Amino acid sequence: MDTAATKSAQKSFFMKPWKYIGSIRRKFPNMGVILVAAILFELISALQFGYTRAMLEDELEMHAESELTMKSIQIRGRLTAVTNTLLDHFNDARRNLAEPDSQYIVALRLLDAHPTITGGGMAFKPYYYAEKGRLFEPWALRNDGGGTVIQMGSDSHDYTQMEFYWKTLETGSTYWSDPYYDEMGTHEMISTVAEPLTDSKGDTVGVIGLDITLKNLGDTINNRHLYPSSFDILLTESGNLIAGPSEAFTDPGEVEKAIALINDSSVTRHQGMRGRTTIIKQDNLYITYSYMRGNPHWQLAVVCYEDEVYGKLTQVRWNIMGLLLLGLLLMGYIVYRSARSSRRLQEADMKNERINSELNIAKQIQQEMLPKRYPPYPDRHDIDIYGMLEPAKEVGGDLYDFFIRDEKLFFCIGDVSGKGVPSALVMSVMHAHFRSVITHESNPERIMKNLNTTATEGNDTNMFVTIFVGVIDLPTGRMRYCNGGHDRPMVIEDGLVRELPAQANMAIGIMDDMEFHVQEEMLKPGAMLFLYTDGLTEARNSTGDFYGVKRMQKALEELATKGLSAEKMLSGMAQHVRDFVGESEQSDDLTMMAIRYTPHNGINLLHESITMKNDVSEVDRLGDFVKTLSKRLQMTPSKAANLRLAIEEAVVNVMNYAYPQETDGEVTVEADVVAATTDEGRETQQLNIRITDQGVAFDPTERKEIDTSLSAEERPIGGLGIYLIRELVDSINYERQEDTNTLTLRVNLNNNPIKINVYEDNNS
Repeated sequence: MDTAATKSAQKSFFMKPWKYIGSIRRKFPNMGVILVAAILFELISALQFGYTRAMLEDELEMHAESELTMKSIQIRGRLTAVTNTLLDHFNDARRNLAEPDSQYIVALRLLDAHPTITGGGMAFKPYYYAEKGRLFEPWALRNDGGGTVIQMGSDSHDYTQMEFYWKTLETGSTYWSDPYYDEMGTHEMISTVAEPLTDSKGDTVGVIGLDITLKNLGDTINNRHLYPSSFDILLTESGNLIAGPSEAFTDPGEVEKAIALINDSSVTRHQGMRGRTTIIKQDNLYITYSYMRGNPHWQLAVVCYEDEVYGKLTQVRWNIMGLLLLGLLLMGYIVYRSARSSRRLQEADMKNERINSELNIAKQIQQEMLPKRYPPYPDRHDIDIYGMLEPAKEVGGDLYDFFIRDEKLFFCIGDVSGKGVPSALVMSVMHAHFRSVITHESNPERIMKNLNTTATEGNDTNMFVTIFVGVIDLPTGRMRYCNGGHDRPMVIEDGLVRELPAQANMAIGIMDDMEFHVQEEMLKPGAMLFLYTDGLTEARNSTGDFYGVKRMQKALEELATKGLSAEKMLSGMAQHVRDFVGESEQSDDLTMMAIRYTPHNGINLLHESITMKNDVSEVDRLGDFVKTLSKRLQMTPSKAANLRLAIEEAVVNVMNYAYPQETDGEVTVEADVVAATTDEGRETQQLNIRITDQGVAFDPTERKEIDTSLSAEERPIGGLGIYLIRELVDSINYERQEDTNTLTLRVNLNNNPIKINVYEDNNS
């Protein structure tokens, strides 16, 4: 009896939880669905978080590598300028070896040769000048009054034991010393570059050297950051700090922590994707560093904080989790309320709710994909553009887009066959692919072929797209366009409306080997291009009449007389269509886009030019040309150096690749300063550098790949060369007309306007 009672009690104990779960399932029949949905949402969120984090890390690595490359180039440029100054005065020191006291004058010349030099002079071998004793080191030191020369060599200052002296003699070549404290001159950390000094017979008699202070290098490498709290540090090859961020912006303890991690051999690190950088991730720090090529073999590091890199992503994830939780709670409440109604009504309500929600989201996403107007950049006054799309259903199959790259406006308008969700999906694919193609392609014919290839692949539903693609060169107004079975745009000039002569061609998505023809049109200043889909001309009123092309042209002529902006032009057309349609239901998507070309010619303040043969030996002449131009523009040394680097990079690539081997040709560089007044009444000045040649056609702006591992001599234009040029100037533009290539570099002078009020011409 006792045993049987015990077993019965145990069975009752284990059955109670299952009875409780069964009761919940009867009251909430869809609770399992909610739990499964919660798990799936969490998995999707985790996968999305991981995938996005990996993308952010790849992007961070790419940007960090680019920053290291640019900062390394800047530092190398400063060091090279000092080294060249040293080499330029080598013969001066050699010529004066006969007179030891004349070396003081040479030292002063070294000091005056470059503003960043804090000291310079010669350190001779012991007893080279017997009358001067064992150590003779005539050295010039910079001070507030200019420069002072002293004999620094002494028993207390035995330069033969200093690195810059013995290491230079040991290597027999130019050598940059590790940083050390300058007790005699600046009382700051300096580095010395030295070169073996030889006499007329080639015998080494000592070294000639220059000192530079390192305090400004920290500002140089920290003038721009990937993130607000990130910073850059410069280390010696052995890991000692050369330059870093200001203590006002970065805690010195954080800098020391980053240096310690770099120097700690036990810290885990891995190579970057391209093998040119080393990455350390530890204690919330994300450190990317690499060694500078050549001498000195210093290390340059970019330090970021992981919580800053991924902070927004983490916040978004928590927000999504909160929204998911709220969504699950709402879903549970709906299930609870719906459980008391019939299952059929419950399923129908939930299905309709989900579909309507998804369609509204899809409509919002589709509208957000499309641009409204081009962002009003302060210096963008040569184009006025606006677009609008009103879908007939929740989502539509029309598309339009526009984007400015390299002083060219890329635009398109299209209509996908059919309506609703299938058309909207095709529209999204075409829109995304158009944006992808125009990042590296400028020819409308090739853009159209790319779009056609995408539209025909896997097109089992036989859907097609009518589309019009155009590219406007903003400096000249030259428009190249290609039509794919779309309605011809209208051109409004001087109050008159005419149809653009566009070949019809065939819509894309029908045949993968379709040929398209590119056409050209020169837009006059003030001309407007009006593009539309057939939802405009085929709009119907209550009597079944179509709006039609004639009614559209008449409306455009009425609006053209008012001198309206692109946005107001479309608003007026939309209202005109609504007045015609009245209360009739919209039968098709209504899409319109207006583009007004509004260039400001401005006034030429300065003109300089130089013509060279396609021989890199001509680069010296080009350097003199740019130097003279920079002085006339009163540019700072850093801006002048950037301008020279950009122009020389472009010209050398033209010389190397514009003409076949053994072919003589010419390259012309023209510089113009143009002053203009914006619509807001603001005065602007712009430096235009035009590089022209009659070589083979080659658009460097269409190149996508950047290979920073190649040397300057090996880099092709459009690779790292174009990447550097884009970083050094405000905009770049390429055009080929007839047999002439024209590459134009533009630099805004608004922060440093020149004071020239007459047109000057100096042809070199």
